[in-house]
Amino acid sequence: MNAVTHEKVLFGFGLETGVGEVDALLAHATQADRDALDLVTLSDHPYFADRLDAYAVLGVVLGRTVRVTGAVNVTNVPSRPAPMLARTVTALSALSGGRVALGIGAGGLWDDMARLGLPRRSPAQAVRAMEEAIVVVKALCGGGDPVTFDGEFYQVAGLVPASVAAPPIWTGSGGPMSLAVTGRLADGWLPGYAADWRSARVARSRPLIDAAAAAAGRDPAQIATIYNLPGRFTAAPLAATRDDAGRWIGGSVTQWVDELTAAVLTSGAGGFVYFPVQDGTTTDLALGTWAGEVVPAVREAVARG
Repeated sequence: MNAVTHEKVLFGFGLETGVGEVDALLAHATQADRDALDLVTLSDHPYFADRLDAYAVLGVVLGRTVRVTGAVNVTNVPSRPAPMLARTVTALSALSGGRVALGIGAGGLWDDMARLGLPRRSPAQAVRAMEEAIVVVKALCGGGDPVTFDGEFYQVAGLVPASVAAPPIWTGSGGPMSLAVTGRLADGWLPGYAADWRSARVARSRPLIDAAAAAAGRDPAQIATIYNLPGRFTAAPLAATRDDAGRWIGGSVTQWVDELTAAVLTSGAGGFVYFPVQDGTTTDLALGTWAGEVVPAVREAVARG
């Protein structure tokens, strides 16, 4: 498993994106900022009428906060052309003082995307388009000479890059081809299906990222694995913190701290984005426990090594 620089371990929170959840979303974003979390994330499902547009929300969230980084987890690339995505993230970075990361994915709900009028892509086409999107976004950041790119999916002709540096780019890749793209080009990986450091998915996927990174002359340790992590907090320790399939379900604060500390020190986890589960606990309370009790304790334990 990849090594990480412990000072760079990220602790985040997944925000609501429902149209009827605006007040809660903004309250939780500002609470995460106030409680010194590193990251807040939003999902991107523009084909659902009851979901807020991710990048519109991200702009408002960054305007309401002062420290926390915001990211879309992950951007639905087929619905956001790469040159415009580059302009969007550089604008948000300039407005927020660099508090943006770019989560990017190949897309998956093609029946839903077709209702937006987007052309269907085969899995291989979707991965190639994601790779081109990363290349284009990077080329259109950080200043320099005008860019001309004539790809299979994206074309730009003599387009001047923004002077703003490219944000960290994290992929939501799953198959071998997209994992290889992550190794060649990305700064981080967000495993799908809430797979964690003990999962078979991560065990078979992370080596493909590392091999592709090494083949491209990159240091695999510089590609962070950032886990989307649902779970519940319990007043008393649970007899088992994982279900029969081995998936993390949560436990007491001490159990969370022990598990996440080991994930960093033993398995090289680069970050965690916490998602509350529907167990009767309010999101306010769950976020308070995560940001106020679990995260500081893990940070302290990791610092001790």
